[in-house]
Amino acid sequence: MKKIDYSQFKVKGDINLQKTATSFDLGKQKKKIEKHLEKTRVDLGKWQDKLYAYSKYSVLVCLQGMDTSGKDSAIREIFKDFNSRGVVVNSFKVPSPLELKHDYLWRHYIALPARGKFGVFNRTHYENVLVTRVHPEYILNENLPGVNDIDDINDAFWEKRFEQIRNFEEHLAENGTIIFKFFLHISKEEQRERLLRRLDEPDKNWKFSPGDLKERKLWDEYQNSYQDAFNRTSRPHAPWYVIPADDKATTRYLIASILLEELLKYKDIQEPGMDPELFKNLENYKDQLKKD
Repeated sequence: MKKIDYSQFKVKGDINLQKTATSFDLGKQKKKIEKHLEKTRVDLGKWQDKLYAYSKYSVLVCLQGMDTSGKDSAIREIFKDFNSRGVVVNSFKVPSPLELKHDYLWRHYIALPARGKFGVFNRTHYENVLVTRVHPEYILNENLPGVNDIDDINDAFWEKRFEQIRNFEEHLAENGTIIFKFFLHISKEEQRERLLRRLDEPDKNWKFSPGDLKERKLWDEYQNSYQDAFNRTSRPHAPWYVIPADDKATTRYLIASILLEELLKYKDIQEPGMDPELFKNLENYKDQLKKD
């Protein structure tokens, strides 16, 4: 695999999604890419074992993207070699009546990974400034003080919500959560092809919803909302990565490689050694077991 500067995918300043590529040439055929992904995810799994033993950090991986961008399959393929006890996946859909009785971050906060574990959010707390930005009427379901109709959901409302999200992520990072936020950037044409496959292939029919076509008509509004969210919330402790998503194999490899490269920078995360008092009696313990 050619040497890749993964920082090119990180949002470090204002980004324009219309000018950001949805494809990336790794210089390899699909089978070769999948082979490299296999090695990378094995290395990630080994690193997760150290994280679990060290137990001072957790890792939160946030995945966002338009419908059909490949979030589900990316999760399946990237975390395949993890110990099942070390990764927890949460998928956030329309808030339930119970969730609506709490503030909008509550359901995300209670799903955060414990120290030593990975947490994956399939759709994230950003739904609260993405879907609701395109459909502000959904905010009325939250029954918020001072928000009685659509006119109350103004620029000041959104700026306050972005500030709350930034504060939320800063709090997590300061308490040992390593945060990654990935946007799977698919082209409108590729989405059309994937939606057609859902209709053409019987085993994919169950994935299709007429709502997909309704939301597709709001493509530009969603792109603008995503772009604004990235520009307002990508920070060194909680960066956004915009990942080309027109080719799924490439997408998975890029995400896995960014995770591994960044996590390996945490040199303090190591498997703890044996307690010195126990180590003194190591040979004795071996003898006891051999005579058992």
